[in-house]
Amino acid sequence: MKARSTYWQILPYLRPQKQTIGKALACTIVFTIFWPIIAWLVGETAKFVGTGDLKGFAQIAALSAIIFLIRGIAQYGQDTLMAKAALTIALEIRKKVYAHLQHLNLGYFETAKTGDLSYRLTEDIDRIGEVVNKFFHQFIPCILQLIAVMGYMIYLNWQLTLGALIIAPLMAILIGWFGEKLLSYSRESQNRISDLSALLTEVFSGIRLIKAFVAEEYEISRFAEEAEQNRRAKYLSERIKALQFVVVGFLEAMSVILLFFIGGWQIAQGNLTGTQFISYIAGVALLIDPIAITTANYGDFKQGEASSDRIFELLAIVSTVVEKPGAIELPHVTGKVEYRNINFAYPSQPPLDKGAQALQPPLDKGGLGGVPILQSMNLLALPGEAIALVGASGAGKTTLVNLLPRFYDPQAGQILIDGIDIQDVTLNTLRRQIGIVPQETILFSGTIAQNIAFGQSYYELKDVEKAAQIANAHQFISEFPDGYQTWVGERGVNLSGGQKQRIAIARAVLLDPRILILDEATSALDSESEALVQEALERLMRDRTVFIIAHRLATVRKADRILVLEKGRVMESGTHEELLEKGDRYARYYAQQFSQ
Repeated sequence: MKARSTYWQILPYLRPQKQTIGKALACTIVFTIFWPIIAWLVGETAKFVGTGDLKGFAQIAALSAIIFLIRGIAQYGQDTLMAKAALTIALEIRKKVYAHLQHLNLGYFETAKTGDLSYRLTEDIDRIGEVVNKFFHQFIPCILQLIAVMGYMIYLNWQLTLGALIIAPLMAILIGWFGEKLLSYSRESQNRISDLSALLTEVFSGIRLIKAFVAEEYEISRFAEEAEQNRRAKYLSERIKALQFVVVGFLEAMSVILLFFIGGWQIAQGNLTGTQFISYIAGVALLIDPIAITTANYGDFKQGEASSDRIFELLAIVSTVVEKPGAIELPHVTGKVEYRNINFAYPSQPPLDKGAQALQPPLDKGGLGGVPILQSMNLLALPGEAIALVGASGAGKTTLVNLLPRFYDPQAGQILIDGIDIQDVTLNTLRRQIGIVPQETILFSGTIAQNIAFGQSYYELKDVEKAAQIANAHQFISEFPDGYQTWVGERGVNLSGGQKQRIAIARAVLLDPRILILDEATSALDSESEALVQEALERLMRDRTVFIIAHRLATVRKADRILVLEKGRVMESGTHEELLEKGDRYARYYAQQFSQ
């Protein structure tokens, strides 16, 4: 059971808005002061009913107009100022969460659900903003209205007010019980919505595969099941809210009946005049809305608390890859890379269903909790040397190069660049000296020039064009009507695989790294595209330390050294010719690929 509400963690975001909130509360106080005056006006107006005193009516009408004008101005100030503060708070939380996610290690995103993260960044944070707005815009004004009007009612007749409040403790207990139920159901509902969002993201990303395997009906069935679970969870929330309004409404009606009974008795005793009773009833009428709104707000706050839990649960995640205090900047390196006794394992993963389980990062610094991937790995790459990594899937090739830019940290051992431990340098200066050309090129919505200069806030178009020429991309880019300003669709859907790969190479050229990682860079290309990409890669590889991951051995024959990995260990090392002459693992791999 949660000891403390996560709403307390919103306080740091309120402090920068204290002036705006203070002005809004000042308007609220002015707005609230007029509620008892309105109740008094109703009683005063009753004096002139049936008297024909037009002058008296005119005076009351003029006074009412002035009161409602001032009240309306105060209400406008309250509403606009609080909307401004609430939206700014939601913006700051959203930026904080997004920045936090950007700094989490890569391993976290390999288990997190994209749809769930999107929902937290949008719907959950919006709900927190709504709670902040309602708290200052509705809840506090309603509480102040209740205090002000009830103070006036006590002034008129305390016995009558005491009788009206007899049922209040029972109402408070019931509202609290309903609120806890709503919190529980809201958590379940929002987790279900996140699951639904994650499913949609997954399906739309893989729509081509779904159609290829004629899996439309299967996906429709899966979606229907998730949607039904979502409906059930939301229905439970709505049902408890409906029951709450019925019960509270019944108690309010009983309070009114009791009020008239006591009021009649007080008039009969001479403790209350008819005019005062009308004014008192007006006060009671003015309490109905704030009580209803406060009750509804309490339910909304409990629903919002589920969103708050999910957001601050996300912010509580600590990245397993962090900079040391006082980390130094990595100077311009020559490209000497050394792995010393590296051990690495991915931990065993629990079932990822919902809540905190799905949010835990996968790397356990405490030890080798999962299957060992690299064991006592030692490797020295000299500046300008091209090293190819070959082996079966799961041999540790990609893991080995992913440790270099610190996408993960090993459980044991050191990685050094030019003799400097990479854990002693800042992540930015480390990664800016390592270029990566991945197997699957990721392009973002934007222009071709922006994709080539990705990650650089300022760039010269001439430098982008030069990088594209080296990458054999300039010609096809120039053929587009808008050239380098051509808009790239989501994930680069407007470009072929070869074109996307050459843009990725141009991106690496513009970065001008001393160390280069090529991860199956030509595995999915046709012969013509592969030739263009291979030529571009050879230009890119000149005078750089290069790690090449490849299943297709034709792409690694020119490497200075080929390492054959098996179960996280280097089993063979040598040039293409030396390994063929040796006639062991590499020779068998090569024979299998070129036997036909």
